[in-house]
Amino acid sequence: MGKVFLPLPYLAADDPDGPVPLLFDHILAIASCARQAFKNEVTAGGILTMTGDVLPCFDASALILPEEDSCIITVPITLDIASNHGVIVASKNETAGRGYTLSLVDNLLQKPSVDELTKNDAVLSDGRTLLDTGIIAVRGKGWAELVLLACSCQSMISDLLKCGKEISLYEDLVAAWVPAKHKWLQPRPFGEELILRLGRQKMFSYCAYDLLFLHFGTSSEVLDHLSGDESELIGRRHLCSIPATTSSDIAASVVILSSRIGPGVSVGEDSLIYDSSISVGVQIGSQCIVVSVNISETNNQLPGGAFRFMLPDRHCLWEVPLVGYTERVIVYCGLHDNPKISVSKGGTFCGKPWKKVLQDLSIEESDLWPTARTQEKCLWNARIFPVLSYFEMLTLAMWLMGLSDAKTEHLLPSWKSSHRVSLEELHKSINFLKMCTGSRNHQAELAAGIAKACINFGMLGRNLSQLCEEIKQKEVLGLETCKDFLDMCPELHDQSIKVVPKSRVYQVHVDLLRACSEETAACELEREVWAAVADETASAVRYGFKDLLDQPDNNKLGQSNRRSDNGIDQLIHHKRVTVNLPVRVDFVGGWSDTPPWSLERPGCVLNMAINLEGSLPVGTCIETTKTSGVLFSDDAGNELHIKDLNSITTPFDSDDPFRLVKSALLVTGIIHDHILTVVGLQIKTWANVPRGSGLGTSSILAAAVVKGLLQITDGDESNENVARLVLVLEQLMGTGGGWQDQIGGLYPGIKFTTSFPGIPLRLQVIPLLPSPQLVSELQNRLLVVFTGQVRLAHQVLHKVVTRYLRRDNLLISSIKRLATLAKIGREALMNCDVDELGEIMMETWRLHQELDPFCSNEFVDKLFAFADPYCCGYKLVGAGGGGFALLLAKSSVLAMELRNKLENDKNFEVKVYDWNTSL
Repeated sequence: MGKVFLPLPYLAADDPDGPVPLLFDHILAIASCARQAFKNEVTAGGILTMTGDVLPCFDASALILPEEDSCIITVPITLDIASNHGVIVASKNETAGRGYTLSLVDNLLQKPSVDELTKNDAVLSDGRTLLDTGIIAVRGKGWAELVLLACSCQSMISDLLKCGKEISLYEDLVAAWVPAKHKWLQPRPFGEELILRLGRQKMFSYCAYDLLFLHFGTSSEVLDHLSGDESELIGRRHLCSIPATTSSDIAASVVILSSRIGPGVSVGEDSLIYDSSISVGVQIGSQCIVVSVNISETNNQLPGGAFRFMLPDRHCLWEVPLVGYTERVIVYCGLHDNPKISVSKGGTFCGKPWKKVLQDLSIEESDLWPTARTQEKCLWNARIFPVLSYFEMLTLAMWLMGLSDAKTEHLLPSWKSSHRVSLEELHKSINFLKMCTGSRNHQAELAAGIAKACINFGMLGRNLSQLCEEIKQKEVLGLETCKDFLDMCPELHDQSIKVVPKSRVYQVHVDLLRACSEETAACELEREVWAAVADETASAVRYGFKDLLDQPDNNKLGQSNRRSDNGIDQLIHHKRVTVNLPVRVDFVGGWSDTPPWSLERPGCVLNMAINLEGSLPVGTCIETTKTSGVLFSDDAGNELHIKDLNSITTPFDSDDPFRLVKSALLVTGIIHDHILTVVGLQIKTWANVPRGSGLGTSSILAAAVVKGLLQITDGDESNENVARLVLVLEQLMGTGGGWQDQIGGLYPGIKFTTSFPGIPLRLQVIPLLPSPQLVSELQNRLLVVFTGQVRLAHQVLHKVVTRYLRRDNLLISSIKRLATLAKIGREALMNCDVDELGEIMMETWRLHQELDPFCSNEFVDKLFAFADPYCCGYKLVGAGGGGFALLLAKSSVLAMELRNKLENDKNFEVKVYDWNTSL
């Protein structure tokens, strides 16, 4: 199941510009995204979020959802946290599963007290209650009714505007699914219609015990999350420009996002700077939040000299553009101020009680709150923020925060005579268009500066494709900037390949062409990207790739490993070799073996060679013939005779059934070095494995052919040399691929393999010597299942390699984690901890889905959901998308039970193979 996260705004009836398109577009957007999430099955359903201040982290594909109703995702929390959130009252009749419980929703509570929780029977047996995360899944009839409502809602919203009232897309819609809330909903606008349209379906609570739930409802919560236990996972600098440490004082723990910091600026520990430009003379304390602030050099100087602005510790500062105003209003408060707590109940401003604020500044209550107001006096409705020139607002801000050295007699009249607004008025008058446009332009300028520095001074280590998307937010000027960068590409191609790989330079050029909408030129140049990857791979293995593509020089016979014509003919005459190899199953580490990753970074893979149905399934038979030329044949009945070997040249047709064998003749040097002059060859190949198996069949078959050819010619048939040559072979074929498949088939048993980048690429294969107990436990608990789903790995590989060449940070971190998991998996197997191996397989499968969202499909999801109660781990082998699956059962008994169920269940037309470790 896909994940759909769409923040839905609170719909205000007094907003003349946005309500109709907001509701209609958002619900239709949900419908569109959900169709993608459910494989385009319109009636299936989707997942949506109805909150903007929550960051959930969970595996949506593991949800066990009702088929015809709505379901709200909940998580257990303590009662003190519940008092600030929505709470679900769930029925005591529940269905329990692995890591979850499913029960009917009896009621919904908003920010309940402990007494309310107890009265409504919302306290669980462990003393906690169920937090309403705002994540809702709707399926079947419930989804169909919601979509029908979305398609007919425009007239409803037109009526809503006329009556001047408001509805909540969250509370009102959810209440329609809960009978206990119908009485509350009925008198609300369109309450009766919502109940009529949606109320026939039930709502369930899915309590996900492993769900991580971060709430960003307050500024202090934001900083807590950024500096808490998981702070090492946070990137503290993104899309930012900061000065040298010798010209500024910025604490290491400061998070700076989409911001430009000038020299002479000081920022204290654990602060957050976002979407801002801050110039010389600004001091920001510790644990502060600064958002959308633009204190430029022209703004922070007086006619007579420099002006310094200070933000005390534990304060927030932000700017807001308002409708009808040219200046952006500067807003500020203390980090822990609650704007809704009244003066009488201990409300604060800038961390001080209101009584002390008024006393220190000589401000009267009537200056902040008109006497006619019936609302409680609090920061939310206090008219405290002046609308003046930028410098005057900064000056008064320091005065109101208690920092100004100037006399109150001078600043108080200035503040009193100014037009002032409250947070409540700000909220209603924000110029969202101006705010978004300003933010986009600011980020575009930052991205342009970073991209320019990357091209001029760096080693192209940034994601230029992503930066260009940021730059083009500036519309016309953004496109012109990208074209300027495109003009710099000839200089990039002149760089030494020892500094920047050619494949990376070509990818940057392709990305810039696409950013400038030159798609045709980008597609043409894309071929150079893959040619460069192939060349770099070949160079790192053994040959210069160009040498293999050159036409053989008939005047240079006898060089390298060649012998005289008579000698070589005599040596290999009447020879016949047969090479049989196992297939491999990979536990973890795949993708870290794939060029160009493995040419630039270390790779680690943990895999195992296995026999299927009692035999070695992949092999070749090669023998010399008296007639010249080569006769190819395979197990599919294809046959081809080529008399002139010089006619075998790249590129090969993707439909050529013998391009693998032809490539093997090239990489072994048989064609280029005229190894065969009088005798010929007959090469037969077979693979008793379903096509698209994911077992590394293509690479292993290539290894068998290369090994056989080297045996025929007395070449270097060592496993390491063969493995490296297969890397080159796959680049010649145009399929790409890494080294783990051929390593998996060439070396017996379980092994942990590491690659070290350089020329040549070095491989270190460390065989694991498993105990008889481990071998027995694996063979009794691990099911090797063919799913019947076929997918070609090179289609996936193209996408992943492109993301790496673009320097996609998420992809890079995911592959690093896979390599780390391979090391952890090795230790688990050495400790005979098969259960830990299962956990590693589960995390590996999740990472593979991040690398390629389409590596799974509906059938595979159902298979894994079916197997889940029996297994401690599962994944597809290889690149995924189909082929074979590994199901690691919790015990040998459960493995046998699962096998019997799969073989007898008509819903799964799968085949469970007998296998054993190939030793």
